[in-house]
Amino acid sequence: MREVAILGVGMTRFGELWDSSFREIGIQAGLSALVDSKLSSQDLNALYLGNMASGTLLEQEHIAPLLMDYAGLAGHHLPAIRIEAGGASGAVALHQGYLAVASGKYDFVVVGGAEKMTDVPDVAANRILGGTADQEWESVFGATLPGLWALMARRHMHDFGTTREQLASVPVQAHEMASKNPNAHYRNKITLEQVLHAGPVAEPLGVFDCAPLSDGAAAVVLGPAERARKFTDIPVRIAASEMATDTLALQHRSSITRLDATVVAAKRAFAHAGKSPKDVQVAEIHDAYSISALLALEDLGFETKGHAGAAFADGTYGIGGRTTVNPSGGLKAQGQPFGAVGVAQVVELVRQLRGLSEARQVAGATLALSHDVGGTGATSVVHLLERMN
Repeated sequence: MREVAILGVGMTRFGELWDSSFREIGIQAGLSALVDSKLSSQDLNALYLGNMASGTLLEQEHIAPLLMDYAGLAGHHLPAIRIEAGGASGAVALHQGYLAVASGKYDFVVVGGAEKMTDVPDVAANRILGGTADQEWESVFGATLPGLWALMARRHMHDFGTTREQLASVPVQAHEMASKNPNAHYRNKITLEQVLHAGPVAEPLGVFDCAPLSDGAAAVVLGPAERARKFTDIPVRIAASEMATDTLALQHRSSITRLDATVVAAKRAFAHAGKSPKDVQVAEIHDAYSISALLALEDLGFETKGHAGAAFADGTYGIGGRTTVNPSGGLKAQGQPFGAVGVAQVVELVRQLRGLSEARQVAGATLALSHDVGGTGATSVVHLLERMN
């Protein structure tokens, strides 16, 4: 297996993009990444596209060749593959693109993620999102995605003494970070009191504990690491790309306060790269709900089980802390177009490793981690990215 580098990155703004179609945002992100890589369309060998629910959200399937067509590349007859894994769709697409280049099958591939979430009413969108949980054992009985994460939060609070204030510190930091991100869905700062007194969604989670439904797209161009300096002055290699799965339904798991898929994917990634959590300076982790960020920190190995709440509230994972988490604003404030999230995380981290993140830059970052999950953790993907010397 050969080493793989990220040669170019691009993304749209995240938010309610009612004036842009799915085709337009997908093409915009892909072309931006291609321009950044200094490659031409003639150099490309394949497209891998992460997307969760275009069929139900837009009544449009077969979207990977659709984007190739509207980008003017249909005549190239390239393989174009859509990948679905719930909220981890983009991250799994990146994993597949990485494997294609690492194996030597292809030299240059575009990996994209795109979703249009706001073209249907919120009730319809949330019903569609429920499909990432277990329909037979959970959704049919009225369990929603935020309701399931709320069960996990309540159990964490019961078992480890995690407080409501500690949970609330997650969105407060997310909005602080996103206020410096021009692509973020929400750029407003919020206070702890606002989070604590916001309307309820599913006890103990309130409105500000839940990521928004967003539109948006992101893309990266991958190629062989040994050729990376021909296309970028600051190459970033994928030091590890790992994914794992678990049961879809919560009641089938040994614990609902531990995502075993994340634990396994992280262990594999750190072992493959010869690194440990203490080596990571900046990370983009899954924080669709306040509790998911705390579980991620514990399951990735940054904190022992039950200690993430206190550490987060103390500023350990803010700018200037031990490891800066979600400088983009995360899913909570940068936004959550489900299929695009896993790719957008990597776009942010590549810019961090290149030193191009301006007001939210993490000084001296050389190793970064991305983590995304599908549903309530049935799929988990971990990437380690390293700035090449």
